[in-house]
Amino acid sequence: MTETPVAADDVLRKRALEALTTARARTRLLTECVEDDELTAQHSPLMSPLVWDLAHIGNQEEQWLLRAVAGRDAIRPEIDSVYDAFEHPRAERPTLPLLSPAESRTYASDIRGRVLDVLEAHPLHGSPLVDAAFAFGMIAQHEQQHDETMLITHQLRRGPAALDAPEPPGGGTAGLPAEVLVPAGPFTMGTSTEPWALDNERPAHHRRVDAFHIDTTPVTNGAFQAFVADGGYTDERWWAPEGWDQIRRHDIGAPLFWRREGGQWLRRRFGVSEPVPEDEPVLHVSWYEADAYARWAGRRLPTEAEWEKAARHDPASGRSRRYPWGDEDPTPERANLGQRHLRPAPAGAYPEGASPLGVRQLIGDVWEWTSSDFLPYPGFAAFPYREYSEVFFGPGYKVLRGGSFAVDAVACRGTFRNWDLPVRRQIFSGFRTARDA
Repeated sequence: MTETPVAADDVLRKRALEALTTARARTRLLTECVEDDELTAQHSPLMSPLVWDLAHIGNQEEQWLLRAVAGRDAIRPEIDSVYDAFEHPRAERPTLPLLSPAESRTYASDIRGRVLDVLEAHPLHGSPLVDAAFAFGMIAQHEQQHDETMLITHQLRRGPAALDAPEPPGGGTAGLPAEVLVPAGPFTMGTSTEPWALDNERPAHHRRVDAFHIDTTPVTNGAFQAFVADGGYTDERWWAPEGWDQIRRHDIGAPLFWRREGGQWLRRRFGVSEPVPEDEPVLHVSWYEADAYARWAGRRLPTEAEWEKAARHDPASGRSRRYPWGDEDPTPERANLGQRHLRPAPAGAYPEGASPLGVRQLIGDVWEWTSSDFLPYPGFAAFPYREYSEVFFGPGYKVLRGGSFAVDAVACRGTFRNWDLPVRRQIFSGFRTARDA
């Protein structure tokens, strides 16, 4: 029996409502756990004040769902430029006439109430912006991406811990091979069918990669400590010229938030000082640090195509899955997502999330640097605006894949592409290595 458009719309409405509600609950958690002076402070020139993110979330929701989808008049047109991420660099945002915390909360709440009215009544088919509730999914992803940004700001802020979460499940690499062979051949990269996929994930296309080996799990803190102990940060041989210049100029000798004390490595994590856990994936390393470690280990970073083939290709059927484990949505048993644990799980965790070839933790835990520049796929078309992806294409940005513990499932899938400058360390980034077969 064919599903009617009305019934299909009801399913989409439920999915969109759940995604929007989940995102807003997380936004409230991140902005209500500290006093207002912490919301208005700039904790790092790399990040916006938390209150800017809060009002920006509401402004984007107004622009896309109330104005573009519903065709309604602007509610606060005078603040559009204040919360335009392309008009004002993060370092300058504290000088802007920002809404106060109370005003930001009221504005975001008012917009959300109106958006829910639109979601309840607006047809979810008939144009690319609303087909399959795309615009609502885009805004849910946008809010979750800013929630991750705000979580980064929480990590950078000084002072006592404001967030808490249970420990992740245990891992263990005993019995696991150190690496997995991914056979040569073509596979389908990207997607043309995922309804909420963003423009840079499209379209699906065939790629061929040569056979290669890839680490079964992300590189751990313990493995990275061996690189540090062997003088990795003081040996120019392992570094790209720009990376060598970066660590010399800024006196970098370990991942961000690490410090040596009493003969052991400690780290600061969301206001708590603790020993660096050796079995956990290394976190807060730049592309240059990941690349240097890989060279030191006699390996390399995987290309973006290699990463996606390791994550999605099913050799038995020849098709590409939505996720390493299959086409089903993420669950707590499969991946560390959604700020559930506030840290990566130990290497070897989540056996139910393994790929068909046995590669672990490809989704969640840490964003994984690849060797690839952020470039469009063949047939790319910007949608619904150039500034989401197109303006970042080129050799200046490196691709990260897989998500982290700070990413919600709505903004993470086997085709999802993240990108950042190769110097970035405050992001929840790690990596795994590869080698030619």
